[in-house]
Amino acid sequence: MTDTTILIDRLAFARPGDKGNDSDITVFARSQAAYDHLVEVLTADVVKAHYGQLVRGEVTRWEVPKVRALKFLARDALAGGGPSSLRADNLGKALAGAVLRLEVPAPHALADAHPPRRAPADPWSDNAWNIT
Repeated sequence: MTDTTILIDRLAFARPGDKGNDSDITVFARSQAAYDHLVEVLTADVVKAHYGQLVRGEVTRWEVPKVRALKFLARDALAGGGPSSLRADNLGKALAGAVLRLEVPAPHALADAHPPRRAPADPWSDNAWNIT
């Protein structure tokens, strides 16, 4: 039973890639429990729906359990590819970050085991370094 929703960022990190007009996004789970849950909830259909009109073609998913990864290939996702697209991010680099903003259902125990990630401390917040 799922009783909360969490961002995938809490369960995984992602790396993008591209070839022509296609983008691949690999989601690496932070734990075995996270991987097992993502296998169930992070389907190709869920990823395609999350990207909306950015991905015009099919999304295919492969499971890579030895490295706790889910690999997605998004066809016709880059508006023609690097030389053809007017998109600011025409090589698909933002697609990996975007999948981490997807909310998925999760049991409380899994959510508790993967708390929200904190941004690194701001090294410039201490103005003792500032010479006046």
